[in-house]
Amino acid sequence: MPPRFPPWMRKRLNFSEETHQVKVLMRQKRLHTVCEEARCPNLFECWSKPTATFMILGDVCTRKCGFCAVATGRPLAVDPQEPEHVAEAAAQMGLRHVVVTSVDRDDLPDKGADQFVRTVGALRRRLPAASVEILTPDFRGSEESIDRAIEAGPEIYNHNIETVPRLYRRARLGADYRWSLKLIRKVADAGLSITKSGIMVGLGERRQETLDVMRDLLDSGCRVLTIGQYLQPTPDHLPIDEFVHPDLFAEYERLGLEMGFDYVFSGPFVRSSFNADVVYEAIRAKLPQGDRRNGGGEVEAARTYIPI
Repeated sequence: MPPRFPPWMRKRLNFSEETHQVKVLMRQKRLHTVCEEARCPNLFECWSKPTATFMILGDVCTRKCGFCAVATGRPLAVDPQEPEHVAEAAAQMGLRHVVVTSVDRDDLPDKGADQFVRTVGALRRRLPAASVEILTPDFRGSEESIDRAIEAGPEIYNHNIETVPRLYRRARLGADYRWSLKLIRKVADAGLSITKSGIMVGLGERRQETLDVMRDLLDSGCRVLTIGQYLQPTPDHLPIDEFVHPDLFAEYERLGLEMGFDYVFSGPFVRSSFNADVVYEAIRAKLPQGDRRNGGGEVEAARTYIPI
């Protein structure tokens, strides 16, 4: 029998006019967001700001991870207009920090890396003052694909480790723990982007296993870490093993900072791209002026959302 939802997992869902406008904009531009496809509990809060995490390369994934609500199957052809549409939508929303992720595209020779490059390029042209964060898949360990994504030069390069190695066969079928650590190490060694990763808890991992993953990430060059509660998107997905108490989330945050992470964002509703702009600004303040990861220009003081 699954555990009952505790009081700290209750969240008010407010559908605002801003939320509606973002939804209409995404449909007009034929875009997808991980907010919708992954059934994120923070959707209403984020879209009301407004902000969103763009999901490129379509909405059908070539893998079937046990935790993820994104549809699995045979994807459509890559849309060559998608990068420009992402940039247009980001500009219309007045975004200062743009987060771009994707489905897994193991069917493509480059695993989708080129579309990340094109999307970052389109954002640079349309929003030169905005910072860009990419959250990529593991590209099946392809060094060439990883290098292509690194060369795009986002301010933040995020790749989620997701869970502890023992649970990979259940939660991340088709992925490899070593691939993920290798990717983060390559990004860190390149020195062009802030390295970031995320962990889900509540899948049956043990506290010590989570701490071991945190150390592995730090040893691989990861500087920013997010930790959040796993939520079962449908009855067909992996069940929740436990609802992790906020005190343990606070402990993970404290221990992560003591280990040496530059920033740890840990809490029940934390997701890898939740409040990503706030996280980036906190890290940016610690970087020396002139550091490429500090952004390419001054960020506008306020968002200027253009109604549809």
